[in-house]
This record gives sequence, structure tokens and C-alpha cells, in this order.
Amino acid sequence: MGNIVFKRKIYKKLLDWKNRSAGKTALLIEGARRVGKSTIVEAFAKAEYDSYLLIDFAFAPQTIHEMFADLSDLDFFFLQLQLHYGVNLVKDKSLIIFDEVQFCPLARQAIKKLVADGRYHYIETGSLISIKKKTKDILIPSEERKLTMYPMDYEEFMWALNEQNTVPLLKQAFDNKKRLGDAL
Repeated sequence: MGNIVFKRKIYKKLLDWKNRSAGKTALLIEGARRVGKSTIVEAFAKAEYDSYLLIDFAFAPQTIHEMFADLSDLDFFFLQLQLHYGVNLVKDKSLIIFDEVQFCPLARQAIKKLVADGRYHYIETGSLISIKKKTKDILIPSEERKLTMYPMDYEEFMWALNEQNTVPLLKQAFDNKKRLGDAL
């Protein structure tokens, strides 16, 4: 059984970034652990790009980590990634995801060069505390935009339950300053 992907408000922000950025900036999604960062980014990649490559730095082999130490030949770099992950990347139509980027600070630093290259789009994910701790020895790329992802809010929770009426009722009552009766 595959992962269930719940509707999240952040998805619209991902689309806005893709359309406005057009590959000129990377997106860093940070947030607490287990709020769905990796899940929503992969769902976004599947729906909005021709192909995507996901590098989970928490589990990537050391050879992948070491590739980011020398980016002098990007053609060779991208060929190695495609071969290792079995993915064909398409210029301007593929997304590369650096998941748990805090485990490979050199990959985060590489964003500057990778974005300047312009072939692909990039999204990084990582937990708030770990990302802040692991940046003292790297140059933070100015080409990186940040977005914080939070746990589901009440409206998203209602969407997950396939309940469509509660939130509009609450909004209307709030806007019109109407009481809804006593709580049980």
C-alpha cells in the first residue's frame, strides 16, 4: 500500500515558487520532524515535473555525499546522479530534491552553482534545529528561498477526514459574530 498524501496548504506555495522562480532560486522547506515535508515535496515532484531525483542524505551512500566536494564538471556530476538513482533528468522539466539536507552541508552550499547552471529546479528539506546547527562551515546560498512547514492545521485535518462543512460554518459564524451554541 502506498503512502497517503493529504491535501496541504503548502502545496500552493510550492506551485507559486515554481512559477515565479522558473529555476532561478532553490526552495528550502524547513520544519519540525514528521510534519510531512518529504511526502509533500515528492508528491509535488510527481505531479508537477516530467521527472525528479530524490537524494535522501540521511541514507545516501558516502559516494553521493563526496560528489558535492567537487562540482567542476557538472555534466559528469549529473550523469553520475542519474546513473546511481536510475532517473533521466530533463532540462527545465526536472526537479532534484535534497531531502534531509542537513546531513550534507556541501550539497546545500552547492545550490549556488547548481541554480546558476540552470538545468533543473531544486528543493531542499530539513528539520529546523539540525539545519541551523550544520551551517557554520558553509556559505549559505543567496539563491535559496525559505519556507517553513508546520503540522496540519484544523482545516487541513478536516480535509484529511473528508469533512467539507465544518470549516466554512466556523468561518461564517466568526465573520458574522454568531454564536454556535453551547459546547457539550
